[in-house]
Amino acid sequence: MVKKLKLASVQSCQFMSHITYQQRYTISVMLQSGYTQNSIAQALNRSKSVISREIVRNCDQRSKVYLAPLAQRKCEERHKQKKKQIKLTSQMRAFIVEKLEDKYSPEQIVGWSKRNKKECISHQWIYQMVWDDKKRRGKLCKHLRNRGKPYKKSSSKNYVPGQPINKRDISERPEIVDQRIQFGDFEVDTVIGKLRKKALVTINDRATGLLKIGLVKEKTSDLVTKKIIQILNPWKDILHTITTDNGAEFAKHETIAAALEIDFFFAKPYQSWQRGSNENLNRLIRQYLPKGTDFNDIDEEYFSFIEEQINNRPRKRFKFMSPNEMFNQKVAFMG
Repeated sequence: MVKKLKLASVQSCQFMSHITYQQRYTISVMLQSGYTQNSIAQALNRSKSVISREIVRNCDQRSKVYLAPLAQRKCEERHKQKKKQIKLTSQMRAFIVEKLEDKYSPEQIVGWSKRNKKECISHQWIYQMVWDDKKRRGKLCKHLRNRGKPYKKSSSKNYVPGQPINKRDISERPEIVDQRIQFGDFEVDTVIGKLRKKALVTINDRATGLLKIGLVKEKTSDLVTKKIIQILNPWKDILHTITTDNGAEFAKHETIAAALEIDFFFAKPYQSWQRGSNENLNRLIRQYLPKGTDFNDIDEEYFSFIEEQINNRPRKRFKFMSPNEMFNQKVAFMG
């Protein structure tokens, strides 16, 4: 009987990857007949380690007896609990495209999905989906932060002369600002429109990531100063610091500091990473307003729309909570 089982097993399992119920029955019979694991492995045309692992995993854990029906049940239960590969369905693709059009990054799409218990493929597969679409001359890549182009580091060629005077260096800034734990430590910059005419003043809180946008007709120190004070004045009682680059539009920093009763600091030249949150937000804004956009052609309500979109977008550093949600946690109400 054992010889017949051995012959049938060799013929049937030679090209199979998983152990079948018939093979488990063979293992059970041969063990009860006193055969070694090495003999069983030869009979089933398997390696000894496969047989050993099968017996250890699927035997009765108390008696250590291996029985085919029990081994089969344990194997089937294990497969039920095994995490299944998520497939890209048409509904999932439509959801991903919708989020990409809302300017979510692939990581933000996956993070939001996990937080809301929605099934989604990995961010690597989303990128692959976007690149495949690009090969077919699709436009999904246009919704990515870099619009499908390699990221270029800033260069000293972009430097504009005319730095502010009486500056306080970022090295003098309190250490608590680096910890990003208190609301009221802001970074400020500008985003220029076509032909360097109109500009956006972009202001973000370091702790919550909250963004505020203000439009100015020209990027002059007078107009930028007035706009900063106008935007931040409602929070005057809970403000602490402002950090900017060395642009000439911040020449009247002392006026801003006095009006808002805060400390004003400047990052070191060519070290944009010292105000990286603001640099990142400006890139997010460029998803909606690519370079060369004429701000004269845009309704001011659209700038408010951009601000709201970015403030509601989930962030990886906040475990995919949005800046608005973080603001509500940090600040119960506005004074």
